[in-house]
Amino acid sequence: MARSRRRGQYRLLTPVTRSRIVARFRAGAGLREVMWEFGVPYTSARRIRDEGVLMRRRVAHSPYRLSFDERERIFVGICGGESDSEIARALGRHRSAIGREIRRCGQRRHYRPLQAERAAQRLARRPKPTKLSGSPRLVAAIEAGLARRFSPQQISARLKLEYSEDPEMRISHETIYLSLYVQSRGELRRQLTQQLRTGRGSRKARGRARQPPDWVSEQVSISARPPEVEDRAVPGHWEGDLLVGKGNRSFIATLVERQTRYVMLARLGSDRSSERVVPALKQRITQLPEHLALSLTWDQGSELALHKRLTSETGMQVYFSDPRSPWQRGSNENTNGLLRQYLPKGSELAGHSQLALDHIAAELNDRPRQTLGWLTPAEKITELLR
Repeated sequence: MARSRRRGQYRLLTPVTRSRIVARFRAGAGLREVMWEFGVPYTSARRIRDEGVLMRRRVAHSPYRLSFDERERIFVGICGGESDSEIARALGRHRSAIGREIRRCGQRRHYRPLQAERAAQRLARRPKPTKLSGSPRLVAAIEAGLARRFSPQQISARLKLEYSEDPEMRISHETIYLSLYVQSRGELRRQLTQQLRTGRGSRKARGRARQPPDWVSEQVSISARPPEVEDRAVPGHWEGDLLVGKGNRSFIATLVERQTRYVMLARLGSDRSSERVVPALKQRITQLPEHLALSLTWDQGSELALHKRLTSETGMQVYFSDPRSPWQRGSNENTNGLLRQYLPKGSELAGHSQLALDHIAAELNDRPRQTLGWLTPAEKITELLR
Protein backbone atom coordinates (compact mmCIF):
# COMPACT_ATOMS: atom_id res chain seq x y z
CA MET A 1 0.00 0.00 0.00
CA ALA A 2 1.45 3.34 -1.10
CA ARG A 3 2.24 5.75 1.69
CA SER A 4 0.52 9.14 1.38
CA ARG A 5 2.70 12.14 0.64
CA ARG A 6 3.72 13.97 3.79
CA ARG A 7 3.16 17.72 4.01
CA GLY A 8 6.05 19.99 4.90
CA GLN A 9 6.38 21.61 8.29
CA TYR A 10 4.08 24.56 8.85
CA ARG A 11 6.06 27.81 9.01
CA LEU A 12 4.44 30.77 10.75
CA LEU A 13 5.59 34.10 9.34
CA THR A 14 6.87 36.60 11.87
CA PRO A 15 5.38 40.10 11.97
CA VAL A 16 8.69 41.50 10.69
CA THR A 17 8.62 39.22 7.64
CA ARG A 18 5.00 40.06 6.95
CA SER A 19 5.77 43.78 7.11
CA ARG A 20 8.63 43.34 4.59
CA ILE A 21 6.36 41.40 2.25
CA VAL A 22 3.69 44.12 2.47
CA ALA A 23 6.34 46.76 1.70
CA ARG A 24 7.45 44.83 -1.43
CA PHE A 25 3.87 44.61 -2.67
CA ARG A 26 3.41 48.35 -2.14
CA ALA A 27 6.62 48.91 -4.12
CA GLY A 28 4.99 47.12 -7.08
CA ALA A 29 6.42 43.59 -6.80
CA GLY A 30 4.38 40.73 -8.25
CA LEU A 31 3.25 37.52 -6.61
CA ARG A 32 5.90 35.29 -8.18
CA GLU A 33 8.68 37.72 -7.32
CA VAL A 34 7.63 37.84 -3.65
CA MET A 35 7.28 34.03 -3.52
CA TRP A 36 10.87 33.44 -4.67
CA GLU A 37 12.34 36.30 -2.63
CA PHE A 38 10.80 35.26 0.73
CA GLY A 39 10.22 31.57 0.15
CA VAL A 40 6.47 31.67 0.85
CA PRO A 41 3.73 29.69 -0.92
CA TYR A 42 1.51 31.28 -3.53
CA THR A 43 -1.58 31.28 -1.25
CA SER A 44 0.29 32.98 1.59
CA ALA A 45 1.69 35.67 -0.69
CA ARG A 46 -1.72 36.34 -2.20
CA ARG A 47 -3.35 36.53 1.24
CA ILE A 48 -0.82 39.09 2.48
CA ARG A 49 -1.31 41.12 -0.71
CA ASP A 50 -5.10 41.09 -0.19
CA GLU A 51 -4.67 42.21 3.40
CA GLY A 52 -2.66 45.20 2.18
CA VAL A 53 -5.39 46.10 -0.30
CA LEU A 54 -7.98 45.81 2.45
CA MET A 55 -5.96 48.11 4.69
CA ARG A 56 -5.77 50.76 1.93
CA ARG A 57 -9.55 50.59 1.40
CA ARG A 58 -10.35 50.57 5.09
CA VAL A 59 -13.07 52.98 6.28
CA ALA A 60 -13.87 54.25 9.77
CA HIS A 61 -16.12 51.96 11.78
CA SER A 62 -17.69 51.82 15.21
CA PRO A 63 -15.26 51.81 18.15
CA TYR A 64 -17.40 49.07 19.68
CA ARG A 65 -16.23 46.64 16.96
CA LEU A 66 -12.76 45.25 16.41
CA SER A 67 -10.84 46.93 13.58
CA PHE A 68 -8.53 45.27 11.09
CA ASP A 69 -5.53 46.79 12.89
CA GLU A 70 -6.72 45.22 16.14
CA ARG A 71 -7.16 41.87 14.43
CA GLU A 72 -3.57 42.11 13.18
CA ARG A 73 -2.46 42.86 16.74
CA ILE A 74 -4.36 39.78 17.93
CA PHE A 75 -2.51 37.74 15.32
CA VAL A 76 0.83 39.17 16.46
CA GLY A 77 -0.05 38.31 20.07
CA ILE A 78 -0.95 34.74 19.09
CA CYS A 79 2.37 34.37 17.26
CA GLY A 80 4.18 35.69 20.33
CA GLY A 81 2.42 33.28 22.68
CA GLU A 82 0.51 35.97 24.54
CA SER A 83 -2.62 35.08 26.51
CA ASP A 84 -6.05 36.54 25.78
CA SER A 85 -5.69 38.86 28.78
CA GLU A 86 -2.31 40.18 27.59
CA ILE A 87 -3.66 40.87 24.11
CA ALA A 88 -6.73 42.54 25.61
CA ARG A 89 -4.61 44.84 27.80
CA ALA A 90 -2.52 45.86 24.80
CA LEU A 91 -5.68 46.77 22.83
CA GLY A 92 -7.65 48.24 25.72
CA ARG A 93 -10.39 45.64 25.29
CA HIS A 94 -12.02 43.10 27.60
CA ARG A 95 -10.44 39.67 27.50
CA SER A 96 -13.80 38.04 26.72
CA ALA A 97 -14.01 40.07 23.48
CA ILE A 98 -10.62 38.71 22.42
CA GLY A 99 -11.56 35.17 23.40
CA ARG A 100 -14.81 35.31 21.40
CA GLU A 101 -13.00 36.71 18.38
CA ILE A 102 -10.43 33.90 18.41
CA ARG A 103 -13.02 31.14 18.95
CA ARG A 104 -15.21 32.52 16.19
CA CYS A 105 -12.35 32.16 13.72
CA GLY A 106 -11.28 28.59 14.49
CA GLN A 107 -9.11 28.93 17.63
CA ARG A 108 -5.53 30.19 17.79
CA ARG A 109 -3.88 27.89 15.25
CA HIS A 110 -6.26 28.90 12.48
CA TYR A 111 -6.69 32.61 13.27
CA ARG A 112 -5.90 34.95 10.36
CA PRO A 113 -6.65 38.71 10.37
CA LEU A 114 -8.00 38.85 6.82
CA GLN A 115 -10.29 35.87 7.27
CA ALA A 116 -11.54 37.30 10.57
CA GLU A 117 -12.22 40.69 8.96
CA ARG A 118 -14.12 39.11 6.07
CA ALA A 119 -16.18 37.00 8.49
CA ALA A 120 -17.07 40.11 10.53
CA GLN A 121 -18.14 41.97 7.39
CA ARG A 122 -20.25 39.01 6.30
CA LEU A 123 -22.01 38.82 9.67
CA ALA A 124 -22.65 42.57 9.66
CA ARG A 125 -24.43 42.61 6.31
CA ARG A 126 -27.97 43.99 6.35
CA PRO A 127 -30.76 43.31 5.87
CA LYS A 128 -30.76 39.80 7.27
CA PRO A 129 -33.65 37.35 6.94
CA THR A 130 -35.83 37.65 10.05
CA LYS A 131 -36.74 34.74 12.27
CA LEU A 132 -40.42 35.09 11.44
CA SER A 133 -39.81 34.88 7.70
CA GLY A 134 -38.45 31.35 8.08
CA SER A 135 -40.82 29.94 10.69
CA PRO A 136 -44.49 29.54 9.70
CA ARG A 137 -45.17 27.74 13.01
CA LEU A 138 -43.98 30.75 14.99
CA VAL A 139 -46.00 33.15 12.84
CA ALA A 140 -49.14 31.06 13.36
CA ALA A 141 -48.59 30.96 17.15
CA ILE A 142 -48.08 34.74 17.34
CA GLU A 143 -51.14 35.47 15.21
CA ALA A 144 -53.22 33.15 17.41
CA GLY A 145 -52.04 35.05 20.50
CA LEU A 146 -52.83 38.43 18.93
CA ALA A 147 -56.27 37.14 17.95
CA ARG A 148 -56.82 36.39 21.65
CA ARG A 149 -55.76 39.99 22.42
CA PHE A 150 -52.50 38.96 24.11
CA SER A 151 -49.86 41.67 24.15
CA PRO A 152 -46.56 40.93 22.35
CA GLN A 153 -44.80 40.63 25.72
CA GLN A 154 -47.38 38.11 26.92
CA ILE A 155 -47.04 36.13 23.69
CA SER A 156 -43.24 36.07 23.94
CA ALA A 157 -43.26 34.90 27.56
CA ARG A 158 -46.01 32.35 27.02
CA LEU A 159 -44.19 30.79 24.05
CA LYS A 160 -41.09 30.45 26.19
CA LEU A 161 -43.18 28.75 28.87
CA GLU A 162 -45.06 26.38 26.54
CA TYR A 163 -42.15 25.55 24.20
CA SER A 164 -39.29 25.49 26.67
CA GLU A 165 -37.44 22.79 24.67
CA ASP A 166 -37.99 24.31 21.20
CA PRO A 167 -35.63 27.22 20.32
CA GLU A 168 -37.55 27.87 17.10
CA MET A 169 -40.54 29.07 19.14
CA ARG A 170 -38.58 31.76 21.03
CA ILE A 171 -39.00 35.39 19.99
CA SER A 172 -38.62 38.80 21.57
CA HIS A 173 -41.69 41.01 22.01
CA GLU A 174 -39.75 43.81 20.28
CA THR A 175 -39.47 41.62 17.17
CA ILE A 176 -43.24 41.19 17.17
CA TYR A 177 -43.74 44.95 17.44
CA LEU A 178 -41.30 45.53 14.57
CA SER A 179 -43.13 43.04 12.37
CA LEU A 180 -46.41 44.86 13.05
CA TYR A 181 -45.22 48.47 12.93
CA VAL A 182 -42.33 48.59 10.44
CA GLN A 183 -43.57 48.63 6.85
CA SER A 184 -40.53 46.79 5.48
CA ARG A 185 -41.43 43.71 7.52
CA GLY A 186 -44.62 41.96 6.56
CA GLU A 187 -44.44 38.62 8.34
CA LEU A 188 -47.53 39.39 10.46
CA ARG A 189 -50.86 40.51 9.04
CA ARG A 190 -51.39 44.28 9.34
CA GLN A 191 -54.96 43.95 10.53
CA LEU A 192 -53.63 42.27 13.69
CA THR A 193 -52.50 45.68 14.97
CA GLN A 194 -56.17 46.32 15.73
CA GLN A 195 -55.96 43.51 18.31
CA LEU A 196 -53.26 45.35 20.26
CA ARG A 197 -54.31 47.06 23.46
CA THR A 198 -54.00 50.54 21.94
CA GLY A 199 -55.33 49.60 18.50
CA ARG A 200 -52.77 51.91 16.86
CA GLY A 201 -50.55 51.10 13.91
CA SER A 202 -47.58 52.96 15.40
CA ARG A 203 -46.19 53.75 18.83
CA LYS A 204 -47.34 56.99 20.33
CA ALA A 205 -47.24 58.31 23.88
CA ARG A 206 -50.59 59.35 25.25
CA GLY A 207 -51.62 60.63 28.68
CA ARG A 208 -54.81 60.05 30.65
CA ALA A 209 -57.36 62.61 31.78
CA ARG A 210 -58.16 62.62 35.47
CA GLN A 211 -61.45 63.61 37.02
CA PRO A 212 -61.71 65.38 40.37
CA PRO A 213 -62.73 63.02 43.18
CA ASP A 214 -66.12 63.03 44.85
CA TRP A 215 -66.52 63.16 48.60
CA VAL A 216 -67.73 60.10 50.58
CA SER A 217 -68.73 60.40 54.22
CA GLU A 218 -67.52 58.11 57.00
CA GLN A 219 -64.95 56.52 54.79
CA VAL A 220 -62.13 54.30 56.06
CA SER A 221 -58.79 55.47 54.69
CA ILE A 222 -56.46 53.18 52.78
CA SER A 223 -53.86 53.82 55.47
CA ALA A 224 -55.97 51.66 57.82
CA ARG A 225 -55.59 48.57 55.66
CA PRO A 226 -53.77 45.61 57.29
CA PRO A 227 -50.16 45.01 56.19
CA GLU A 228 -51.04 41.73 54.45
CA VAL A 229 -53.19 43.70 52.00
CA GLU A 230 -50.33 45.96 51.01
CA ASP A 231 -47.80 43.17 50.32
CA ARG A 232 -50.39 40.94 48.58
CA ALA A 233 -49.47 38.07 50.91
CA VAL A 234 -53.09 37.01 51.47
CA PRO A 235 -55.67 36.56 48.68
CA GLY A 236 -59.18 37.96 48.91
CA HIS A 237 -58.41 41.68 48.85
CA TRP A 238 -59.91 43.52 45.87
CA GLU A 239 -59.64 46.89 44.14
CA GLY A 240 -62.57 48.52 42.35
CA ASP A 241 -63.59 51.45 40.18
CA LEU A 242 -66.05 52.52 37.49
CA LEU A 243 -65.43 52.36 33.75
CA VAL A 244 -67.19 55.36 32.16
CA GLY A 245 -68.69 55.38 28.68
CA LYS A 246 -69.55 58.04 26.11
CA GLY A 247 -70.64 61.37 27.53
CA ASN A 248 -70.46 60.03 31.11
CA ARG A 249 -73.83 58.37 30.51
CA SER A 250 -73.00 54.65 30.83
CA PHE A 251 -70.98 52.73 33.42
CA ILE A 252 -69.44 49.35 34.31
CA ALA A 253 -68.08 48.40 37.75
CA THR A 254 -64.71 46.64 37.74
CA LEU A 255 -63.26 44.42 40.49
CA VAL A 256 -59.68 43.08 40.55
CA GLU A 257 -58.19 40.69 43.10
CA ARG A 258 -54.81 42.07 44.18
CA GLN A 259 -52.86 38.81 44.43
CA THR A 260 -54.16 36.90 41.38
CA ARG A 261 -55.29 39.88 39.21
CA TYR A 262 -58.58 38.05 38.68
CA VAL A 263 -61.23 40.35 37.13
CA MET A 264 -65.00 40.57 37.63
CA LEU A 265 -67.32 43.04 35.87
CA ALA A 266 -70.76 44.28 36.87
CA ARG A 267 -73.20 45.93 34.45
CA LEU A 268 -74.64 49.23 35.67
CA GLY A 269 -76.27 50.57 32.51
CA SER A 270 -76.76 54.33 32.75
CA ASP A 271 -77.13 54.45 36.55
CA ARG A 272 -74.08 55.11 38.70
CA SER A 273 -75.91 55.89 41.91
CA SER A 274 -74.90 54.12 45.08
CA GLU A 275 -78.34 52.44 45.18
CA ARG A 276 -77.46 50.75 41.86
CA VAL A 277 -73.74 50.13 42.38
CA VAL A 278 -73.87 48.45 45.81
CA PRO A 279 -76.38 45.70 44.79
CA ALA A 280 -74.40 45.05 41.59
CA LEU A 281 -71.18 44.63 43.56
CA LYS A 282 -72.94 42.48 46.13
CA GLN A 283 -74.21 40.15 43.39
CA ARG A 284 -70.62 39.65 42.17
CA ILE A 285 -69.03 39.34 45.62
CA THR A 286 -71.47 36.79 47.01
CA GLN A 287 -70.36 34.36 44.30
CA LEU A 288 -67.01 34.12 46.06
CA PRO A 289 -66.12 31.95 49.06
CA GLU A 290 -65.64 33.91 52.29
CA HIS A 291 -61.85 33.60 52.32
CA LEU A 292 -61.70 35.33 48.93
CA ALA A 293 -63.93 38.29 49.91
CA LEU A 294 -62.04 40.10 52.68
CA SER A 295 -61.70 43.75 51.63
CA LEU A 296 -62.33 46.22 48.82
CA THR A 297 -60.31 49.36 48.04
CA TRP A 298 -62.29 51.94 46.06
CA ASP A 299 -61.75 55.38 44.57
CA GLN A 300 -63.22 58.57 46.07
CA GLY A 301 -66.38 58.37 43.92
CA SER A 302 -69.81 58.95 45.45
CA GLU A 303 -71.08 55.73 43.82
CA LEU A 304 -69.96 53.92 46.98
CA ALA A 305 -71.54 56.29 49.46
CA LEU A 306 -73.45 53.28 50.84
CA HIS A 307 -70.24 51.43 51.60
CA LYS A 308 -71.39 50.54 55.13
CA ARG A 309 -74.37 48.73 53.65
CA LEU A 310 -72.05 46.74 51.38
CA THR A 311 -69.89 45.82 54.36
CA SER A 312 -72.83 44.69 56.49
CA GLU A 313 -74.37 42.57 53.69
CA THR A 314 -71.18 40.94 52.39
CA GLY A 315 -68.72 41.13 55.31
CA MET A 316 -66.21 42.86 53.01
CA GLN A 317 -64.46 45.85 54.59
CA VAL A 318 -64.31 48.88 52.25
CA TYR A 319 -61.28 51.21 52.16
CA PHE A 320 -60.93 54.41 50.13
CA SER A 321 -57.75 55.59 48.41
CA ASP A 322 -56.43 59.10 48.85
CA PRO A 323 -57.63 61.84 46.47
CA ARG A 324 -55.77 62.01 43.15
CA SER A 325 -53.74 58.90 43.98
CA PRO A 326 -54.58 56.27 41.33
CA TRP A 327 -51.28 54.44 41.97
CA GLN A 328 -52.73 53.24 45.28
CA ARG A 329 -55.03 51.03 43.20
CA GLY A 330 -52.45 50.05 40.64
CA SER A 331 -53.92 46.66 39.77
CA ASN A 332 -57.32 48.20 39.09
CA GLU A 333 -55.90 51.05 37.02
CA ASN A 334 -53.91 48.61 34.92
CA THR A 335 -56.96 46.38 34.44
CA ASN A 336 -59.09 49.31 33.33
CA GLY A 337 -56.46 50.00 30.70
CA LEU A 338 -56.70 46.40 29.52
CA LEU A 339 -60.49 46.63 29.41
CA ARG A 340 -60.31 49.63 27.10
CA GLN A 341 -59.15 47.20 24.43
CA TYR A 342 -62.62 45.66 24.58
CA LEU A 343 -64.55 48.74 25.71
CA PRO A 344 -62.87 51.75 24.02
CA LYS A 345 -63.10 55.23 25.42
CA GLY A 346 -66.00 57.17 23.95
CA SER A 347 -68.05 54.04 23.33
CA GLU A 348 -71.50 53.31 24.70
CA LEU A 349 -71.25 50.83 27.60
CA ALA A 350 -74.92 50.41 28.44
CA GLY A 351 -75.46 48.16 25.42
CA HIS A 352 -73.28 45.37 26.82
CA SER A 353 -75.21 42.66 28.63
CA GLN A 354 -73.92 40.99 31.79
CA LEU A 355 -73.27 37.85 29.72
CA ALA A 356 -71.11 39.82 27.31
CA LEU A 357 -69.18 41.37 30.21
CA ASP A 358 -68.63 37.94 31.73
CA HIS A 359 -67.19 36.80 28.40
CA ILE A 360 -64.79 39.79 28.34
CA ALA A 361 -63.71 39.09 31.92
CA ALA A 362 -63.13 35.41 31.11
CA GLU A 363 -60.96 36.32 28.14
CA LEU A 364 -58.99 38.81 30.22
CA ASN A 365 -58.52 36.23 32.98
CA ASP A 366 -57.09 33.83 30.40
CA ARG A 367 -54.22 36.19 29.54
CA PRO A 368 -50.77 35.30 30.93
CA ARG A 369 -49.33 37.94 33.29
CA GLN A 370 -45.68 38.71 33.92
CA THR A 371 -46.31 39.37 37.61
CA LEU A 372 -47.75 35.84 37.93
CA GLY A 373 -44.76 34.15 36.31
CA TRP A 374 -46.68 34.16 33.02
CA LEU A 375 -49.52 32.12 34.46
CA THR A 376 -53.06 33.37 33.95
CA PRO A 377 -55.36 34.86 36.64
CA ALA A 378 -57.79 32.01 35.98
CA GLU A 379 -55.07 29.47 36.75
CA LYS A 380 -54.11 31.27 39.97
CA ILE A 381 -57.68 31.65 41.22
CA THR A 382 -58.32 27.97 40.49
CA GLU A 383 -55.44 27.09 42.79
CA LEU A 384 -57.01 29.16 45.57
CA LEU A 385 -60.46 27.64 45.04
CA ARG A 386 -59.00 24.15 45.38
